[in-house]
Amino acid sequence: MTDSLPLGQVVAVARDDAHRFSKPTREAITLIAGFGVEGDAHAGATVQHLSRVRRDPSTPNLRQVHLIHAELFAEMDERGHRIDPGAMGENITTSGVDLLGLPRGTRLEIGDEAVVELTGLRNPCTQINGLSEGLMKELVYVDDGGATVRLAGVMSIVLTGGEVRPGDGIRIVPPAGAHEPLQAV
Repeated sequence: MTDSLPLGQVVAVARDDAHRFSKPTREAITLIAGFGVEGDAHAGATVQHLSRVRRDPSTPNLRQVHLIHAELFAEMDERGHRIDPGAMGENITTSGVDLLGLPRGTRLEIGDEAVVELTGLRNPCTQINGLSEGLMKELVYVDDGGATVRLAGVMSIVLTGGEVRPGDGIRIVPPAGAHEPLQAV
């Protein structure tokens, strides 16, 4: 762990042992290196999202831990879409970290022990509209330059396990080398 001061904070943590869209929030979750969130349906060394398992169950799981910034919830609330932590299936809700602006390979040191590495952007499915009609159009759209914009959080793998709780600090460790923007995973 680095000695730098935390730049962000954990707002909420969530996990679910079944493949449901939303995850209930918890007092704490435990991250396991190379596996994901203990007791979560999406934890595993290989893909666990059902649509990806059908394609190729041996594919490495680059979506072990899903993170979303709470600032997105505030923005969507202003647009008429109320979203609570865990509702979009994320494991960790953050505050004070520009998750979407970080490069691939960025490491987030969370709390006293846990370290995750960002692998890419979440590519949400239309189940999101079940939370609030029209939400999908707000979270995935094509900008004026023709690029697809994805706002539904980031995915990561667990490098170092540990317990994560609301209130834990988040420190950002940029990757060495050139900045590689996050792509959908």
